[in-house]
Amino acid sequence: MNSSNINDDDFCIIFMGTPDFAVSSLEIILKNNIKIAVVVTSPDKPAGRGLKLKTSPVKNYAIQHNIPILQPHNLLDPLFISQLKEYKPSLSVVVAFRILPNEIFNIPKLGTINLHASLLPQYRGAAPINRAIMNGEKITGVTTFIIDKAIDTGKILMQEKIKIEDEETAGELHDRMKIIGANLLFKTIIAMKNNSITPIPQEYYITNNTILKKAPKITKADCIINWETGCINIFNQIRGLSPSPTAFTNLKINKEDKNIQIKIYKANYIFGDKRNEPGKIYTDGKTYLGIGAKDGIVFLKIIKPEGKNIMPIEAFLRGYKIIS
Repeated sequence: MNSSNINDDDFCIIFMGTPDFAVSSLEIILKNNIKIAVVVTSPDKPAGRGLKLKTSPVKNYAIQHNIPILQPHNLLDPLFISQLKEYKPSLSVVVAFRILPNEIFNIPKLGTINLHASLLPQYRGAAPINRAIMNGEKITGVTTFIIDKAIDTGKILMQEKIKIEDEETAGELHDRMKIIGANLLFKTIIAMKNNSITPIPQEYYITNNTILKKAPKITKADCIINWETGCINIFNQIRGLSPSPTAFTNLKINKEDKNIQIKIYKANYIFGDKRNEPGKIYTDGKTYLGIGAKDGIVFLKIIKPEGKNIMPIEAFLRGYKIIS
């Protein structure tokens, strides 16, 4: 790649993103001297007990580096659209932002590209990292593509495969993917600028035998553990939802004879036999706590009891006597 092309004053981008996942991409673009005309991110939102306004990670980074910021409530606001057009962007780059109307993604000369945390066309949707682990995938990846009218269906530009480690959580994979994805995005931006890439329709990645897996937003129902299912399914559910929003179950304790909700961050399992009783507690009251599944026992390692801090299971057992 020719660095002189990167510094071309006529080439500038609009960056759109909100969460931490997007910050690595914004950082690599800035550090490689690609001109960022403006950063578009979500409006500040009330958070915490005091409901103080909380700024997004992308906004915080933009403030630190003196990049102009726009925070539209309505993406179809004529004033917002007019502001974007005034920047005369060559390209818009989207990483973990909102669904864009065509009035927005058609503004730049080269269009708008997106970084997605899966190997498209697999796992289209809002939660590709979580869903891939929950489904027990061994391989995932990152994809850059051109945004069009439908969600995550645009022509593919570049992809990179990533191995999912056997005990890796969604949070751990997220932290690896944001770096790998940022590098892939940077390569894509340069290729787009130099007109050295050919977009490929996603239909070319789909054969008659292809089963497309979706990645819809995680709901509360996804987080409830069903102990009637198998150990591997439960193990994958736990790590696929850790550290957020977290899989959970209820345990009955002797204190006040009530159920408390337990969020589970880390676990492991052993296979058992047909005599296993789903939901049955296996514990010595000191060092381990297992819960029966359909085909074995899932042992809780790192948890968060309702109203308490995250703790290892040994600390939990020192303070609670489990009944069921």
